[in-house]
Amino acid sequence: MPQVTVRINGYAYTIGCERGEERHLLAMAQEVEKRVSRVRNLGFSGEAKVLVLAALLMADEISDVSAEKLPVETHNAIIAGEQATKENARLLEQISLLAERTEAIAATLEHD
Repeated sequence: MPQVTVRINGYAYTIGCERGEERHLLAMAQEVEKRVSRVRNLGFSGEAKVLVLAALLMADEISDVSAEKLPVETHNAIIAGEQATKENARLLEQISLLAERTEAIAATLEHD
């Protein structure tokens, strides 16, 4: 398992990751470090407090992104539902036509 060393809040951490995920892990660590730097630049100190505030900043950003994404997902679900309804109506029409043909064939066979 590959290992990557990241630096967050002045400390180096060696973390294992899946093969091919090294760059992604480094990018995530850089994002965390950006938030940590922002919190420190606001005048906060103390390792635990800085890390907690950075985590809260990231959680807030995730919440905002999730809220923005929800309407898109809802819209896509509505469109998919409308398409399914149209497809169901088309299939019901075909079934109805097949039933009529079957009844006509049965009626013809009864008269013969």
